[in-house]
Amino acid sequence: MLGGKAKKAYTVLGNRTEAPMSTVATPVSSLKEKVQSVINLIRPAVQADGGDIELVDVAADGVVQIRFHGACHGCPSSTMTLQDGIERNLREKVPEVTRVIPVQ
Repeated sequence: MLGGKAKKAYTVLGNRTEAPMSTVATPVSSLKEKVQSVINLIRPAVQADGGDIELVDVAADGVVQIRFHGACHGCPSSTMTLQDGIERNLREKVPEVTRVIPVQ
């Protein structure tokens, strides 16, 4: 202890100092970036069928909101696409994702 205060361990990376990993929560923006990168991988397959998907939001609890566009909007198969394709891929590649829901 220095001056009666507990000393914290920090990691120095280049000219940045970061707090220990155990005290740093994953920021939502970082989670949103991960989700967006997976959606970008899925998007060409959806576009090949005349549709598109948009990432609307990612909540701190891992709930992802997406919006269907084009041929996907109102398509009876969009529920299957959402559950079997999009949600499965997101949950495999981004474990923080708990659920994927469509929004209007």
